[in-house]
Amino acid sequence: MTRKPIAAGMFYPDNFEELDKQIHKCFTENEKGPGALPIERRDKKIIGVIAPHAGYQFSGAGQAWCYKEIGEAEFADVYVIMGTTHVGFPEAATVIDDFETPLGTVNVDEKFAKSLIEKGVVVEDKMAHQNEHSIEVQLPFLQFVNKENLDKIKIVPIVVGKDANYEKLGRAIASVAKELGRKVMLICSSDFTHYGVHYGYVPFRGMNIKDKLKEFDMAAIKWIKELDSWSFINYVEETGATICGCYAIAAFIEACKSMGAKKVRVEQYYSSGDVTEDWTNAVGYASIVVE
Repeated sequence: MTRKPIAAGMFYPDNFEELDKQIHKCFTENEKGPGALPIERRDKKIIGVIAPHAGYQFSGAGQAWCYKEIGEAEFADVYVIMGTTHVGFPEAATVIDDFETPLGTVNVDEKFAKSLIEKGVVVEDKMAHQNEHSIEVQLPFLQFVNKENLDKIKIVPIVVGKDANYEKLGRAIASVAKELGRKVMLICSSDFTHYGVHYGYVPFRGMNIKDKLKEFDMAAIKWIKELDSWSFINYVEETGATICGCYAIAAFIEACKSMGAKKVRVEQYYSSGDVTEDWTNAVGYASIVVE
């Protein structure tokens, strides 16, 4: 079985040529993007990235920063993609079905996914993925920077809910990678603070929203840079920060630590308000690389 795309035509074009063109522009023509395509070499050593997942017209430039790094890094045996669950699924869930996008089909590493299921850190649940866009919108970018290896791309898709044991999940991902001898790249799909009445979160009313939103998100990113998942989640819970993929980020941090992470750098940060020039309702986008 193949999971059909549900975000095509909304978050990104549903036509091959239009989609390829839009992603290309995110790299080369958007002022918030990296300004260039990945250099044709695969010698960078990175463990993973945190990339935004909104419509490409908003967050595509932020994604491009992350995928430039992925496109210049060693091709991975498997890309473990951790996303949020906007539909409220409480646990961590994977799926064995391959994913289809307008750029082709991306295959799931069944053995890796089933090993995580056997360890009890994820469940297999198609419904948790059926209407969830956070993992799907990463795939066209992954395909774009791996055009020479399209048929070899393997993923493990995992949505991470609030009841998931993010510490065990992160450590299990690193453990399974070692057991199976897989070269793994981690991709965490998350936007940052969602501000405004539309999102039910207005702590900065009457203030300079643009500056306060960045300041608020950077306070959360501080804990990511320190690879401190507990303090990151504690910050989210104490402030009520509307970081949609917070539990996926926490699992990502634990996986990165277990895989020997030493350095975290923020490549780009901006918000949807910087695109629309309207901060009444705005979402923060961070592009983060872990080495």
